[in-house]
Amino acid sequence: MRVLGIDPGLRNMGWGIIDVAGSRMSHVANGICHSKGQDLALRLHSLHEQLTDVIHQHQPDHGSIEQTFVNKDGVATLKLGQARGIALLVLAQAGLTIGEYAPNKVKKTIVGVGHAEKHQVEHMVKLQLPGVQIAGADAADALAIAMCHAHYARASGSWEAALKKASA
Repeated sequence: MRVLGIDPGLRNMGWGIIDVAGSRMSHVANGICHSKGQDLALRLHSLHEQLTDVIHQHQPDHGSIEQTFVNKDGVATLKLGQARGIALLVLAQAGLTIGEYAPNKVKKTIVGVGHAEKHQVEHMVKLQLPGVQIAGADAADALAIAMCHAHYARASGSWEAALKKASA
């Protein structure tokens, strides 16, 4: 299974791709899509094109994305939601299985603590993907989201296999 993780953002959208075989995970690639243009529409279009290119280049089977949490700045939350919508659109256009995860769930899965700091997440990503060169904090978060999806997709797959076996 090849998983693309996305940390949505309007200025910087982090992405990370891992391969999963059983309980083993390996790094494939990571980076950051930087939006271009002054207009919101142009910036969203730029993110769409860049993320589409990532998918064409790396051919993931699954996509995973962080859910938006509402903060005090409603305008910023709305813009983040629009960038997240673009990411979801690109994943859906590629026909990928999509997982959505709350930030605290990702942190708890990767670090063991739901309110972990960014540097703790990056440290655990580096421990679990030895030799990885991370393009930045947003890419580290995206890799963590992909790793979280790998964990829950494996659990879901095991559950489905057990149900099939029991009903046979």
